[in-house]
Amino acid sequence: MKPRTSLAMLALLALLFAVKTIFATTGAIYTTDSSCSGVNVNIFTSKDDVYLNGGPQGGGSGLPDGSYYVQVTTPDGTLLGSSVAPPAPASTQPFVVTGGNGNCIQLVNTIYKASDGTLGFDDTTNGGGEYKVWVSLDPTFPANGVKTDNFKIRVNAQPGRLCVTKFYDANANGIFDNGEVPIPNWKFFVDSLCRFTPECLMLDAGSYNVCEDSPVEMNWIRTTATCINATVTDGETTNVDFGNLCLGGGGGLTLGFWSNPNGQRLETASDFTALNLLCLRNANGTMKTFTGSVNANKTALHDWLLSANATNMANMLSAQLAAMKLNVLHNKVSGSALVYAGSCGNTGVNGAFITINDLMSAASTDATCGLCADGSTLAGDPCRATQECWKTALDNANNNLNFVQPGPCPFTFNPPDCP
Repeated sequence: MKPRTSLAMLALLALLFAVKTIFATTGAIYTTDSSCSGVNVNIFTSKDDVYLNGGPQGGGSGLPDGSYYVQVTTPDGTLLGSSVAPPAPASTQPFVVTGGNGNCIQLVNTIYKASDGTLGFDDTTNGGGEYKVWVSLDPTFPANGVKTDNFKIRVNAQPGRLCVTKFYDANANGIFDNGEVPIPNWKFFVDSLCRFTPECLMLDAGSYNVCEDSPVEMNWIRTTATCINATVTDGETTNVDFGNLCLGGGGGLTLGFWSNPNGQRLETASDFTALNLLCLRNANGTMKTFTGSVNANKTALHDWLLSANATNMANMLSAQLAAMKLNVLHNKVSGSALVYAGSCGNTGVNGAFITINDLMSAASTDATCGLCADGSTLAGDPCRATQECWKTALDNANNNLNFVQPGPCPFTFNPPDCP
């Protein structure tokens, strides 16, 4: 008979597996200086200056609580010092995380040299003076259960600083203007190094490829380049700014709303006067005007909105334009609100944005393709694509999809932490 595994043992095994699995995917460590405040200080003039920090930094979550073993190696993994491996006098777990926050420890007073067991760590054989520090809940430092950070020792070093900022580009112009706010915790990469904004990194002089990551949420639009090549000079600071904005609602109500009783209760005689000035078009390309009583016009609007189709793009554009005009007339949407319109925008980065007022004006009165100029845009008509672009922008606005939001929306990254 096979021995039974106790429920307590199964629970313990599950817990140990969960701890290792979680540790493999969350949290981060960083080398720092004696102030224990600069999380990305990674160039030092002596070993005495190297401290280890941890816990949540930027967008990264904190390490799981516990006491961690520590070792220092060359970048390729040759052991230089450890809190556990012989000839260390005792197995120690000096890096302690409580509530997701790690204590700050000086490496030379924490670990023991691989060569002779004295305090500290041996010199690296790396030609660039580079080291790697590791922490783990497992004294064997398994590949799927460690967090690491690289650092360099350079005598008389005067490294440069690379400061990376993410800002919310509320006016979509690609410039970090006065009054616009920084966005914290946005993931970015400097070559292969992963960090979160805002951060200043100490780096050797040289050229670095700085790239922002893409969030999981699809309503974010970049207004600056995704990657920027930045040159770092010894003793100087280089700044890199990435701009983004997000899209969402702006109070729009659909043509379905304006055709149903809720919308009809709001409609007035002056609304129909305003609609008659837009050169709205019927399916056959003729002008659509409202000339009856208010109640008759409400019924006519209902029937016309619900029958609109894109065979003649001018007809579908007219229906979306009418709904937006009613949104503005009844203060549901601000005419000065900025929306994303793609190729038929007129402002912002790549001219992809436009105000609601400008969008309605273009759709109605553009000298070449506006409804007043071309009321029949069947397949093959040179203005059909332009009218379809206006129609789509208005449709998205009526459905609260493309308004530039006044401030940052939620965002996440997948996976959420840096390696």
